Amino acid sequence: MRMTGYLVVLLLAVALAIGPGIRTAVGGNAAPEAISVSVSGNVQKVGFRAMILKQAIEYNLAGSAKNNPDGTVQFSLQGDERRIDQAVMAIRNGTKKSSNVKVNASPTAVDPNLSKFTVVAWTSTSRHITNPYDLVFTLRTDDKTIPKQ
Repeated sequence: MRMTGYLVVLLLAVALAIGPGIRTAVGGNAAPEAISVSVSGNVQKVGFRAMILKQAIEYNLAGSAKNNPDGTVQFSLQGDERRIDQAVMAIRNGTKKSSNVKVNASPTAVDPNLSKFTVVAWTSTSRHITNPYDLVFTLRTDDKTIPKQ
């Protein structure tokens, strides 16, 4: 009986250490989460939205990214909570040309019909693309993360 009590305490400690991630590990696909994020600093004309798109593609996350007139970048991500966390960690590091990156994220409502990531009014200084267009990535049906190489 004493051994059983020890095992229960040990399992509880492991569950508390893992936290919300245990939902996905034990229960399969967890309900999607969504965040809305505002990024300030030197984050426009430095490839920042392209880097956000790269994270969305790698982690198969829906949402959008756009430049604001005040120099900030606004974006949203929707999908698996752990994938969102990993993407935001990379985004906090910024690009090689960005600086003073400050990320302010908050939870937002999940859109069950959202299946794409869109960079709104995308242009590229380095590629001399000056006519803005929406750059769209459709989520992969296999919902796997693309491994880093």
